[in-house]
Amino acid sequence: MTETKPKTGGSSTSTGSGGSLTSLWERPGYLVRRLHQIHVAIFLDECSDYATTPVQYAVMTALLNNPGADQVTLANDAGIDRTNISDVLARLAERGLVKREAGKQDRRMRVANLTQEGDRIARDMEHASLSAQARLMAPLSAEKRDQLMSLMGELVDANNEFSRAPARKRPAD
Repeated sequence: MTETKPKTGGSSTSTGSGGSLTSLWERPGYLVRRLHQIHVAIFLDECSDYATTPVQYAVMTALLNNPGADQVTLANDAGIDRTNISDVLARLAERGLVKREAGKQDRRMRVANLTQEGDRIARDMEHASLSAQARLMAPLSAEKRDQLMSLMGELVDANNEFSRAPARKRPAD
């Protein structure tokens, strides 16, 4: 079986045995998934003192920026499937980091706020989270980091509607 190295072009490689015509390293989805796995590992290492997952931290960050948000808004802000946001909030509530209650105007709506401890941890975690991001991007020059962030933002914006959990559009620069 012939193995190919990562390429920037779209050429295909015959395996000679009837297998795939393209290397995994030529597939954007594979690379995005691998990069996500790598980032999660770095995040968990940098943020190990907090025992918080990247998704939980995203929800906590969304609550820092939008206290008292309802679950649907939080799901949109954090890019999480609406059926999963309740579980994430429940786990955070069990740890005493989030308080959930019925909405004041619509009692059927559930709103969430960080507790004092949740606020403290979310703010403390920002340094560790930024350290994880810096570690992930360290192999790239500043110019390439900016370029990668711009390209990823373009791809997310252009394809957001295809996600099972479309995120709220990012603010314009």
